[in-house]
Amino acid sequence: MSQLPDDTLRKILLQIQQTAVQSQRALSVTRAQASARERERRILQLTIDEIRAIEGNVNMYKGVGKMFLAVPRQTMEKDLEGEEKGLTDELNGLNKKSKYLEKQFNDAQSQLRDIFHSSRDK
Repeated sequence: MSQLPDDTLRKILLQIQQTAVQSQRALSVTRAQASARERERRILQLTIDEIRAIEGNVNMYKGVGKMFLAVPRQTMEKDLEGEEKGLTDELNGLNKKSKYLEKQFNDAQSQLRDIFHSSRDK
């Protein structure tokens, strides 16, 4: 590091710092999205449990735009389970993205620490 001119070192520091800031922002957005998807998934699970508690072959009403459509219970359950599976898959993807962004942020921080510690040791 001591062979690098100050201008080049400043550019490297700026790039690492920008990476850390971008990772932190993206991480907070991803965590918020994951939290929202988890809330939606829990609501869907509760709805599915309530529908299963109803006995018999009962018609249910599903909101479609500004109207309601009569749907058999089995169809409603199948639709809600499909939605839940989609949300679970999306949540798994967001968790993977979150782990990647955490790693990227931690790497950028450790690079900054290494640079500052090496300059302090001079």
